[in-house]
Amino acid sequence: MLSVRHLNTYYGRAHILADVTLELARGEVAVLLGRNGAGKSTTLKSIAGLTRPASGEVTFNGWRIDRLEPYQIARIGIGYVPEDRRIFTELTVMENLAVGRQPVREGAPSWTPEKMFQLFPNLAELRDRPGGRMSGGEQQMLAIARTLMGNPSCILLDEPSEGLAPFIVAQMVSAIHELKAAGVAVLLSEQNLRFAAAVSDRAYIIEKGRIRFRGTMAELEESDEARTQYLAV
Repeated sequence: MLSVRHLNTYYGRAHILADVTLELARGEVAVLLGRNGAGKSTTLKSIAGLTRPASGEVTFNGWRIDRLEPYQIARIGIGYVPEDRRIFTELTVMENLAVGRQPVREGAPSWTPEKMFQLFPNLAELRDRPGGRMSGGEQQMLAIARTLMGNPSCILLDEPSEGLAPFIVAQMVSAIHELKAAGVAVLLSEQNLRFAAAVSDRAYIIEKGRIRFRGTMAELEESDEARTQYLAV
């Protein structure tokens, strides 16, 4: 579904991504692991069109998208949830969900507020609460739910477990499994290896903008060398 080939992205003269290559299939969960500053967020932003790659190619369902604008990429079915969530703090949960609504797409699950409340039961009790009066975990759920209201077939999640209480992380694990069961492709960036292992089929490790490991999650769990060299603090 999603293919990234030899992606190079710069911030000014700084070469942030160097020949990044990865792929994601329908209904698959893949994780991009790495330390702070490794290039995880830049990879997701480059796919979503928020950062323009200098070279390389991104294709989605066979169509090249690396020269499209972010709104065009969103319209073809790629959802993006940034690390800082960016919910509308003055709007209620229901209003935030309404902002994210897009038409139903062929081949993608269709989401409604009621389905969102089944996916994230905590939000059901907060329908009329402004986003600014919610906890960090509740805001993360709302950010994902708002993106899903766009009916994407692929969703990019930037550090979804960061700073969340353990019981909220457990709910996030359950939600990602449900997205996978619905056929949504999920690419997430993470530092939390335990969370990644609970949800991911495939793993990539990025260091200094280069992919240093690729394989199944089981293969990564068996590779003490990869975990020690690229993920240990």
